[in-house]
Amino acid sequence: MKVFKNISISKNYKNSVIAIGNFDGIHIGHKKVLNAAFKKAKKIKKKFGLLTFEPVPVMFFNKKISNHRLDLLSQKISNLKKEKLDFVIIQKFNKKFSKLTYKDFIYKVLFKKIQCKFLFVSRNFKFGKKREGNVTELKKFEKKYFYKTIITSPLTKKKKTISSTIIRKLLKRGEIKKANYLLNRKWEIIGKVIKGSKRGRKIGFPTCNILLKNYVIPKFGVYAVNVKIDGIYKKGIANVGHRPTFNGKKLLLEVNIFGIKKNLYNKNINVIFNKFIRPEKKFKNIKELKNQIRKDIKLAK
Repeated sequence: MKVFKNISISKNYKNSVIAIGNFDGIHIGHKKVLNAAFKKAKKIKKKFGLLTFEPVPVMFFNKKISNHRLDLLSQKISNLKKEKLDFVIIQKFNKKFSKLTYKDFIYKVLFKKIQCKFLFVSRNFKFGKKREGNVTELKKFEKKYFYKTIITSPLTKKKKTISSTIIRKLLKRGEIKKANYLLNRKWEIIGKVIKGSKRGRKIGFPTCNILLKNYVIPKFGVYAVNVKIDGIYKKGIANVGHRPTFNGKKLLLEVNIFGIKKNLYNKNINVIFNKFIRPEKKFKNIKELKNQIRKDIKLAK
């Protein structure tokens, strides 16, 4: 899979079948769209590509939205490699790009730069300055710019449309297993281990501390997790929250990895969420906390 950092793609990737969207999480709803686009590309013997944006436009327009993403860009690319794509275009969403009118988006991006043959979008796809472009406008310019718009029907489960928004809500409620089902994989956070106060080590349960950065914040509490370090997987427990027993202020993901005692500072680790064990709680004393951690570990093993 070829990755382009902007819409200036090489000639042999033009006249292709293109899917456009944020594709945050690459969930089962996305997979339905991508599979339909792949089949079309195969049928007409054209390349199959995807156009997505970085950062996610909603985070660009609203700087107050910091914890939103299901995946980082590196994870998105990694997950897209499993989807039979020939190429991916990662367009930087900046001030200049955000000011393109919907007509300029169609002419300059879709026609002049990408020259797409078929365009797969969702029914609620909005684009261009002030989100004035929609599928009606796309349809209007098809003959002029030699492309065909395919509006994909959303995937539904129990009459609910599967979306990244639904998955974020599930994570915020601690419903990890449901979120994992809709993702068709286990949700994970990748981050660098930073130095903490070493309280975990002092009470006999050393932890790796990770900042959540742009990730959606799951429900505060304790989770059963797997941790990937240098290609090796270990079980563990993780706590998301502020550590109320110690009057913590900073929001952290703290991970106690079973069977590892070495220093992991500055290492990137993958924390893979299996299930929610319990909400975060303020304990009366350290002894009570230690007893609870032992119970948490039993449930996680």
